[in-house]
Amino acid sequence: MKKERNFPFEDAREITDKEVRDARRAIEKTLGVKRPTRGRPSKGKNKYNLISIRLHPKIMIWAKREAKKRHIGYQTLINEILIKMAA
Repeated sequence: MKKERNFPFEDAREITDKEVRDARRAIEKTLGVKRPTRGRPSKGKNKYNLISIRLHPKIMIWAKREAKKRHIGYQTLINEILIKMAA
């Protein structure tokens, strides 16, 4: 049988949520380990206030570069610096 180069997506059907759950359970059962949850973990209710702030582009370039060096997010870096300055 010749291998088809392009998958016919127009003929494919969407899988249901139940099929996804069943597949995940089967993988966990086969491997014997619980699969890690995906996505961002909850920060808890009202841990942060959502705001919008305008910063100079030089600040953003510095924050992103510094955050990359520290292996954290730039918003986390800015937040940590502001907490230190407020204390």
